[in-house]
Amino acid sequence: MPQRYTVLQPDQEIRHEIEIKRSRFLAVLRRVNTEEEAAAMLAGLRREFHDARHHCSAWLVGPDRTVQRSSDDGEPSGTAGMPMLEAMSLRRTRVDDSGQEVSDLSDLCAVVVRWFGGTLLGAGGLVRAYSDAVSQALGQATMLQRARVQVFAVAAPLADGARWENELRSAGTAVLGTDWSATGATLRIAAADTPEDIEKLRAHLAELTAGAARPEPIATEWVDLPAPLR
Repeated sequence: MPQRYTVLQPDQEIRHEIEIKRSRFLAVLRRVNTEEEAAAMLAGLRREFHDARHHCSAWLVGPDRTVQRSSDDGEPSGTAGMPMLEAMSLRRTRVDDSGQEVSDLSDLCAVVVRWFGGTLLGAGGLVRAYSDAVSQALGQATMLQRARVQVFAVAAPLADGARWENELRSAGTAVLGTDWSATGATLRIAAADTPEDIEKLRAHLAELTAGAARPEPIATEWVDLPAPLR
């Protein structure tokens, strides 16, 4: 399983329309967490655009993109859903540490709504239209990195909790939240789920607190990294 992958910014919906020989193709992109959310999105767009002839769809879900679905919805086989899926799965999203371009976009549903304009486009024309509609919509999206992290709980004295939190944030440590009580605070912090990154976190925390902090692992989660990518 990968350590990170690319997603759309939460609560973002992209709508982009192209017209070819009087046929209109409206691409709608939305981030989804499950296949059920993707199916619900498709159903909602069918209701919204009930006058359209086709509602073609494709989605990718999961860190390793184990869930992949596509539908031509009445278009000739292989001319709509699969080109849409390829436009998403082959999209180059970032450059890794070795300088290689990576295609790792996931947790994404695309629906292309088509209103027929009266002129047949042929198989090749349909493939280009559906692929271009999704590709151009992706060009308008704000993307983020989603990373697998190890989450730790760190107990802090009441007098030190706010200072520890501020200094950790200033140093770039992911602070997921702080729970306060009458006697102290519990910070929830995260590091990439690799031995090297976890050791760096432990060393930094020990330096910051003069060895007083004892990070306790509590969970492994997927979280959005804060810096957006274009």
